[in-house]
Amino acid sequence: MSDILIVDDERDIRELISDILQDEGFTTRLAGNSDDAMTEIRNQPPGLLILDIWLKDSNMDGIDILKAVKRDYPEVPVVIISGHGNIEIAVAAIKQGAYDFIEKPFNIDQLMVVIRRGMETSRLRRENLALKRQGSGPADMLGESPAFRTLVGQLDKVTRSNGRVMLSGPAGSGKELAARYIHANSDRANGPFVCAGCASIEPDRMEEVLFGREAEDGTVTPGLLEEANTGVIYFDEVADMPLGTQGKILRVLVDQTFLRVGGSDKVQVDLRVISSTSRDLESEIRGERFRRELYHRLNVVPIAVPSLEDRREDIPVLAGYFIEKLHGEQGLPVRALGDEAAALLQTMRWPGNVRQLRNVIERILILGDSAGDITAREIPGDSATPSDEGRVVLSGTVATMPLREAREAFEREYLMTQINRFGGNISRTAEFVGMERSALHRKLKSLGVVTGTKGARLSEDEDEGPQAATG
Repeated sequence: MSDILIVDDERDIRELISDILQDEGFTTRLAGNSDDAMTEIRNQPPGLLILDIWLKDSNMDGIDILKAVKRDYPEVPVVIISGHGNIEIAVAAIKQGAYDFIEKPFNIDQLMVVIRRGMETSRLRRENLALKRQGSGPADMLGESPAFRTLVGQLDKVTRSNGRVMLSGPAGSGKELAARYIHANSDRANGPFVCAGCASIEPDRMEEVLFGREAEDGTVTPGLLEEANTGVIYFDEVADMPLGTQGKILRVLVDQTFLRVGGSDKVQVDLRVISSTSRDLESEIRGERFRRELYHRLNVVPIAVPSLEDRREDIPVLAGYFIEKLHGEQGLPVRALGDEAAALLQTMRWPGNVRQLRNVIERILILGDSAGDITAREIPGDSATPSDEGRVVLSGTVATMPLREAREAFEREYLMTQINRFGGNISRTAEFVGMERSALHRKLKSLGVVTGTKGARLSEDEDEGPQAATG
C-alpha cells in the first residue's frame, strides 16, 4: 500500500508533519538523513515523498535525492520543503521534477492541499502503471479509502499462509477479486485459480462439476477440484452448495482426497480453499441449510469485503479505471469524470456495489456524448440533480414543510451525505462545504448529527423527533 515518507533533519518537524498526516488518515514513515531516506525508498517506494532541501550530516542533499528518485522511481511525487527557500531553489526543484514546493514555516492547510493533490497524482500514476501491466487480476485492486486499506492489509496477511479464508460481503463488492489477489500474491501464484460458482451450478450437477466423472469405459472427465490441483479452489457463494455436496467437500478438506462420480479410486489433490458468501451463514446453519462443521472448516480466517458505500472515496478512481477498461475492451470513448459528476456518484446509493458502478459508467459512455467531461446530468438514477432551468427538484416530504424545517432537513441530509462521502473525515468535509471545522462541528451539533470514523448518523433524540425528516 502507498504511504508518505517524510525526510527532514529536524526531528520535531518530521514528527509534527507525521502527526498531522496520521490524524488525516495517512500512513507515514520517517527519515532524518539521506542514507535512511534512500534505504526506505529502495525497500518500498512511498506513495509520496516530503523532502527537506537541506539535510545536515548527510551524503546527499534534497536535490540529489530528488534526482535519484525521479530517475529510479518516476511515479513517486516529491514535495520539497525548506526553511531557506527562495524562488531560485523552487524553480530548480520543479525543473528536476518536484511535484510542488513549500517554504517553512508552512501553513497546515496549504500543506494538506498539496499532500492530497500529490497523493491523488500518485494514485493515478500507479493505476496507469497497473493498467499497462495487466488488464485483470490483482492490478484491479484500486482504492485509498480507510476501508479499502484495511481490506488489503488483511489480505496481505493471509497471502503467504495456506489457511482457508472466508470472504463475506454484499453482492458485487469484489469478493472474487479479493480471492484472486490472495492467490496472485501467494506461494501458489504459479498454480491455477479455479472458481466454482455455487449459485450458477445446477444442484443435481454440482458433484459432477466439482469431483469429475469416471465413465464405465474408463473415460475420465476431471472436475474443478482436479483442475485446481497445486493452486486455489474458490467456492463463490458457498451457501448455495447443496447439503449433500457439503458433506463430501468436508471430507476433501480433511484428507485432500475424493472419488469421482462413478469412480472407485481416490484422487489426491493439493489445494488451498477460499470461499465467499453474501449471506449470514450463522442464520443458514440455524435454518439447517448449511453444515456447521463445514462452516468452521472454511471460516479459519474471516475477512469482510466492504460495500461501495463504505468506501465512497474510491468511487472516482474506480470510475476512471472502468472508463479506461471499457475503452480497451469495447472501444468506448475515454472521457474525464467532471467534478460535479464525481461528487454525485459519491453521494448515490449503490446496492449493486462496484458491479453496479461499472454498469453505470458503461451506460454513460454508450449513451452520452463522445467528447467532453462526464457531467452530473448524464448519471442515471433518481438523485436530485439540477433541471434544465437550474431548479432543484424537491422530494414531496420537503416540499410540504415550513421553510425553517425544510432548511434544517436539507442541511442535515446534505451534511450527513458529505461526511459519509468523505468517510467521516471532518476536515475534508469542512474544506469541501466551505466551513471552518469548528463552525461545522457547531452546525452538526445543532442539527443532532453524530459523527464517527464510519460517517454520520442522527442522534437518538433526533431519530424519533419531528425534526428528523430529510429530503
